[in-house]
Amino acid sequence: MNTLKNSKAIIGMIHVAPLPGTPRFSGSISDIVAKAKSEAAIYQQSGIDILAIENMHDVPYLNQQVGPEIVAAMTIVGYEVKQATGLPCGIQILAGANREALAVAQTAGLDFIRAEGFVFAHVADEGFIDGQAGKLLRYRRQIGADAVQVVTDIKKKHSSHAITADVDIAEVARAAEFFLSDGVIVTGVSTGTEASLDELERVAAAVKIPVLVGSGITLDNVEAYLAIADALIVGSYFKQNGHWTQDLNFERVKAFMTKVRGIRG
Repeated sequence: MNTLKNSKAIIGMIHVAPLPGTPRFSGSISDIVAKAKSEAAIYQQSGIDILAIENMHDVPYLNQQVGPEIVAAMTIVGYEVKQATGLPCGIQILAGANREALAVAQTAGLDFIRAEGFVFAHVADEGFIDGQAGKLLRYRRQIGADAVQVVTDIKKKHSSHAITADVDIAEVARAAEFFLSDGVIVTGVSTGTEASLDELERVAAAVKIPVLVGSGITLDNVEAYLAIADALIVGSYFKQNGHWTQDLNFERVKAFMTKVRGIRG
């Protein structure tokens, strides 16, 4: 995957159906793969630039680890999506299972991972999540995955940041850059919630690595975010009724990408 810096790329989220061992697993890996490939095809037909897959339906999430059954399933899904589309593709494994995501990306031929808990620490829904940068990037070197980019959340959504309340988000971004992050992600307080444009501007001014927005992007606000961010991750807006649990809506994606192409000029 080429650098995201100044790309104005749109990254379409594929929320993989519940995986084996999780409370809502339906018992069919083939159906999970087929649905993911179907959504990937819709994104490709609509002109999406990059894909990302995530196990968001695996609630409740484990804290910074998942079992081998999740790694195996996500590897199959990632490989099939990548082979079917040829688009750049990344992966996130919730919650904060960054080493597992790196292993999947390397095995499936994916291009990047989205990592939580890269620098500093926070209290998430799942509990305390500590910084993993040192161990994670050493593991990347160990398995020969240097080509897999690590794009990292800062002051991430669904979390309390009371323990780092005295550390501004721009300083967190600078720390991530210093610890060799390949890009930082700014989000709102929860899935589908808009990120602060003020925070985004301060982060963009603080670092030279790519700055992405990871929540709350819609047809109405995309121009404002694209004016500042290097790339946008969009999931909820592309679904029926704008909710991440619903099916992907081709017309929403198509209209969004038509507007984006107009903004790009």
